[in-house]
Amino acid sequence: MASTSRRYLGKRAGYHAILVLIAVGFLFPFAIMLFTAFKDPQDIFQSPQLLPRTWTVDNFGDAVRSMPYLRYVGNTLVLVVLNVLGTLLSCPLVAYALAKLRWRGRDGVFLSVLATMMLPPQITFIPLYLLWNEVGGVGTFLPLVIPQFFGTGFYIFLLRQFFTGIPDSLREAARLDGASELRIYLQIMLPLAKPALATVAVFQFVATWTDFLLPLIYLNDDSKYTLSIGLYSFFGEHGVQWGPLMAACVFFTAPAVIVFMIMQRYFVRGIAITGMK
Repeated sequence: MASTSRRYLGKRAGYHAILVLIAVGFLFPFAIMLFTAFKDPQDIFQSPQLLPRTWTVDNFGDAVRSMPYLRYVGNTLVLVVLNVLGTLLSCPLVAYALAKLRWRGRDGVFLSVLATMMLPPQITFIPLYLLWNEVGGVGTFLPLVIPQFFGTGFYIFLLRQFFTGIPDSLREAARLDGASELRIYLQIMLPLAKPALATVAVFQFVATWTDFLLPLIYLNDDSKYTLSIGLYSFFGEHGVQWGPLMAACVFFTAPAVIVFMIMQRYFVRGIAITGMK
């Protein structure tokens, strides 16, 4: 019995050691970014050590002064709020219809939704750009916001997996009490789906906050630039301002980390209950 217990503890210690090594591997680039942000520009390449020899916060001030930081943050927050709102309005509704409602062609529509996940987004860049240019959307936030109000295949699939696991007896009991399908969806299904909705919200927040390609394609006015495009301004013709760039990256990364830490409990539970691998 004692040998079995020691063997079990040894295995758990080995698993934890492997996880710690993996975590260190992921955190090491973040540590380099963080400590470089506090280094004097002269020490960034002259000092091989991780910790700064001389701590300074001047890089953070230079990062804010080198670009209209508050404007870029405001633009990014507008996109984040609208995209998360559009995703949470459209995707749960479609997922619920595909999971619980019986209607002709439902399986075919679900297969079409899955097909959109297999289509590389690079294929649609040119036709979508031509479409938005034709309707006057290029140079505005519309191409970056409107598509989210029509659903995203991955989020629809994720939420459908959750709604499928909810017993039909809840809907039947509510229907016997005279509840309409809309009331069942709003007052029963959505409250039960909070962990899954939190997972989708975190995914969409990170995707919008870190998106660089789509704003670069559709935005041609620097007053509408997002923070991810603003970081590119540190790459000049005569080199890169590594200290201010790393400080700006700290500003850029911090909100995503904070949101994940706040929503971590719901995020982990949402992934577990949706069966996501």
